[in-house]
Amino acid sequence: MTTIKHRFMRTNGIQLHIAEAGQGPLVLLLHGWPESSYAWRHQLAALAAAGYHAVAPDVRGYGQSDKPAPVEAYRMSVLLDDFTGLLDALGEKSAVVVGHDWGATMAWTCAALRPERFRAVVGLGVPHLGRAPIPPTQLFRSMFGERWFYVLYFQEPGVAEAEFEADVPKTMRAILGGDALDPTAAAHRAKRPGDGLLTGIDVPASLPPWLTEDDFAHDTRELEASGFRGGLNRYRNMDRDWEELPELATARIEQPALFIVGERDPGRSLAPIDSMKALVPNLQEVQVVPGAGHWVQQERPAEVNAAILGFLRALPA
Repeated sequence: MTTIKHRFMRTNGIQLHIAEAGQGPLVLLLHGWPESSYAWRHQLAALAAAGYHAVAPDVRGYGQSDKPAPVEAYRMSVLLDDFTGLLDALGEKSAVVVGHDWGATMAWTCAALRPERFRAVVGLGVPHLGRAPIPPTQLFRSMFGERWFYVLYFQEPGVAEAEFEADVPKTMRAILGGDALDPTAAAHRAKRPGDGLLTGIDVPASLPPWLTEDDFAHDTRELEASGFRGGLNRYRNMDRDWEELPELATARIEQPALFIVGERDPGRSLAPIDSMKALVPNLQEVQVVPGAGHWVQQERPAEVNAAILGFLRALPA
């Protein structure tokens, strides 16, 4: 049985907690919101067994990693320095980067702006969209008008944190097992200004079949200890990233790339896959996992592991 090891590493002036397994070429796994390195538990073992060194950090602000206070400490340019610094600390010149949710956006950006360090990229759930024509919050307001949208709700520091941290198990049941993040859901469309993410949401009494009680307890404990602020600060830097990284408008990802998405991922209604093909000319495959939702690598680990390993084995030596 593969042993997943844990340690802390210094990078870019902070300390990151990493989970790792195996030896061989480096594969860096970046989680999304509101998760941690634990989201990759199924992939760490599979990658190690296949002859890779799999490393999953708790991204700054999450889990056991450092959580700087300033909102701007979570902008994308700083995160890129975290990850390239982590490669340096591991003694590696390059890695394949794999990301899910916000981690996918980080992974695509790593590949686009640091191609000398990231030789291939896998995105899960969120395609590479480059740079919006206007700042993202303006774009969302133009799309949703007066309708409620969770990304806009997350912008005011302290508001979402207070809601989520009042009852972390309830919050996580609604996010992981319900439709709290689905903008097409009736409960989402019925929200009004001043409502919270959980307003009007039916919180499922039972967990989804892919999430055990032990897994859920682990996720809940981590968020009760860390709070939600660090992760939410990523959303609060979207406009700052737009200002700071104009090169994303034209930067092409020339490295080999793979995109995996759940068939039932609600994000598909917001982020059309076809629009990324011009910016990712070496996109090897788009794999839609039948019946899966947003948490695809946890919901369908066998299918996701097979896709990632097939992609890795086909890379140039």
